[in-house]
Amino acid sequence: MSQHYQYDVLVIGSGAAGLTLALNLPDHLRIAVLSKGDLANGSTYWAQGGVAAVLDNADTVESHVADTLVAGGGLCSQEAVRFTVEHSRDAIKWLIEQGVPFTRDDTPNREDGGFEFHLTREGGHSHRRIIHAADATGAAIFNTLLARAQAKDNIELLQQRVAVDLITERKLGLPGKRCLGAYILNRNTGEVDTFQARFVALATGGAAKVYLYTSNPDSACGDGIAMAWRAGCRVGNLEFNQFHPTCLYHPQAKSFLITEALRGEGALLKLPNGERFMPRFDPREELAPRDIVARAIDHEMKRLGIDCVYLDISHKPAEFIRGHFPTVYERCLAFGIDITQQPIPVVPAAHYTCGGVVVDQHGRTDIPGLYAIGETSFTGLHGANRMASNSLLECFVYGRSAAEDMIRQLPEVGLPSNLPAWDASQVTDSDEDVIIAHNWDELRRFMWDYVGIVRTNKRLMRAQHRVRLLLSEIDEFYSNYRVSRDLLELRNLALVADLMIRSAMERKESRGLHYTLDYPEQLPTAVDTILVPPTYSD
Repeated sequence: MSQHYQYDVLVIGSGAAGLTLALNLPDHLRIAVLSKGDLANGSTYWAQGGVAAVLDNADTVESHVADTLVAGGGLCSQEAVRFTVEHSRDAIKWLIEQGVPFTRDDTPNREDGGFEFHLTREGGHSHRRIIHAADATGAAIFNTLLARAQAKDNIELLQQRVAVDLITERKLGLPGKRCLGAYILNRNTGEVDTFQARFVALATGGAAKVYLYTSNPDSACGDGIAMAWRAGCRVGNLEFNQFHPTCLYHPQAKSFLITEALRGEGALLKLPNGERFMPRFDPREELAPRDIVARAIDHEMKRLGIDCVYLDISHKPAEFIRGHFPTVYERCLAFGIDITQQPIPVVPAAHYTCGGVVVDQHGRTDIPGLYAIGETSFTGLHGANRMASNSLLECFVYGRSAAEDMIRQLPEVGLPSNLPAWDASQVTDSDEDVIIAHNWDELRRFMWDYVGIVRTNKRLMRAQHRVRLLLSEIDEFYSNYRVSRDLLELRNLALVADLMIRSAMERKESRGLHYTLDYPEQLPTAVDTILVPPTYSD
């Protein structure tokens, strides 16, 4: 039997953004944080690199802002960039206060005036400004914030809960368009429960699973983006999908990400014959922004007909490699690759969704009471290309800002009245799940082939034709059968794929992560791609 729950704040997603929001809210509020699998299923846990912030005395806010604007291909919102960077130091201070075990610096007389934590440098950054916990920063941050949340009596962490759709006043036929809660599938019972709340936050991550090869966990299905669109929110810049240049190429590795910090510490990209190739593509060589490096690798693989290229850090001392990159070292060793002595076979893989749900500096969407934070959102920070380690920073800055905004609104927003339960009276159990599996495979393959690192008009048109047919099939299936995690994820991902294709077709230029052979030049004026849903109203 389905259940009815009532909270002050409902947070859908249990990664860096969702936990940051929950931990910055007052203790007297009842907060639910939902995870559609186990709590550590999201992307945060697997993030290796670190968090970008102005922490070194030799660094400046202006320098971090300038680097971000350059990496963003002229499409960043200067206001969003400055807001994020100016709040970076406070965000890191908060993380340190929570107990995150960042790697400490053992080198005396640093330029930073004695800052006690080690800072590394990654592609696009002109200074060392990446604070990290060895090469497993995401796990260190996640475990710390999770422990903090588990210690709070007012925060409930609920696993195996898959969001079905948002509940809004408009959807219920009421005046106004405020978000009142969400319908949530409890995978333990198979029932769809009703969660009502004064505020709802989407912190569900990105949509990289739309591609055949991805560095992301299986949960990255664009759920929050799809739900927000169906509820009437605008989305922006979904044509910009970042492909991480270096994922481990091994049949059993399941796209294990090789952190960019290796290149920051001197790793070199090489062809099978040992020849370097990045100097031919960009003066910044291996430290060029990710889109340039990914395209260079893609070009060389297609030119030579090879399956992968190689990332080599074996010229560094073995002790240095094992000390700075223990996770990468151990994981590669498990596959028979000793990175202290031999290069790592790597390929690009879908990694980060730069666009998302349109929000303001507090994470507010177009619908009152509904917030989107982290990779789900489009803040304007990343522009046409995300600069390394700005994404985790965005989670903390906007998670904290959203909490402040909710606190300001608390006196004016009461708990919604009882909401109708989910109606499952007209559906039956499916005996055709093979259709879901087939459509999953087809979607991810044509997105990889047609909407990948290099695009053309013809490829995009083919992709759009296929995704429209899939959406029709999925809608029919959704209307007739009981919901499951696989069906809900496929429904959301197909919708986000359609939005990505539409966005890519609207951009008649090559900029940042969007590269098309039909429009190889960059237009003189940078304009965001904003899609407006049929249900949108000012």
